[in-house]
Amino acid sequence: MADEALSAGAVARRLGVAVTTLRTWHQRYGLGPSEHVPGHHRRYTPADLARLEIMRRLTAQGVTPAEAARWARRAPDAVPADAAVPPRVRAVAGRDGGGSTIPVGRAGPAARGLARAAMRLDSVVIGETIARALEADGVIATWEGLLRPVLFGIGERHAATGGLVEVEHLMSRCVSEAFAVVARAAAPAGPARIVLSCADEEQHTLPLEALAAALAEAGVGYRMLGARMPLPALLEAVNRTGPAAVVIWSHTRTTADPAQLNALLAAPRRPLLVLAAGPGWLADSLPAGVVRPVDLTEAVSLALALRDSLDQASAD
Repeated sequence: MADEALSAGAVARRLGVAVTTLRTWHQRYGLGPSEHVPGHHRRYTPADLARLEIMRRLTAQGVTPAEAARWARRAPDAVPADAAVPPRVRAVAGRDGGGSTIPVGRAGPAARGLARAAMRLDSVVIGETIARALEADGVIATWEGLLRPVLFGIGERHAATGGLVEVEHLMSRCVSEAFAVVARAAAPAGPARIVLSCADEEQHTLPLEALAAALAEAGVGYRMLGARMPLPALLEAVNRTGPAAVVIWSHTRTTADPAQLNALLAAPRRPLLVLAAGPGWLADSLPAGVVRPVDLTEAVSLALALRDSLDQASAD
């Protein structure tokens, strides 16, 4: 870790706690910032951060805040070795991994803080973290740099242990709520030229919700049909509304049936662009004329290019 002093907001993001929690730990237990620069707020040093990390780990495991603070103040960088230390304190204070964490790979401090908040089922901090990132960085950067690493880590841990179902459900709800706020706030006034739909029996909707929010942010109108869309219903919606593009999301191979794509290409009001999005689709199984975007950025770029082309054609 770099030896720079940090603000309360930066420390809160690294730990995945609220700034008000830091304030409480400071006022009640003396775990506050120790560096003082005249004319500025006090800053947290690396040693302060190490103490707070032990405080967070212990309280997350059920140790009382007073007891956790006592050990955090006493041994910021070491496993308490005193025989009088309760076994659960001794075990928790010496680790930062295993089954109590979500792996986020090389993602930054914000993702690690979000993962910790998710493990605590702290919906307030989760929502605040996502909202800050969306406001500062936008939908695509937030999805790629913050949300995907945490969601992927939850999936990895679930695959290995069978647990974290409650974490995944809470995290998914918080992400959906955050994207819905963006979609409502940035809803474009123009026509809904794109239909977004999950493949038949596909229930994973978060990537499609991310695309919807990114399209709204970019000013592209869309209709969201959501999860488990039967093919006849999708075709009915396409024939009724005549969209310029249709995106079908498939998360798994079992829902990626190319017959759905062929049916769209044969529809009476065939869309100009059919996108097969998601890891379920195999590139060599796609019908001619179907595009498989590699990520959210490419999907949004294709939608923008189509919108601009249609706008130019209307102007001519």
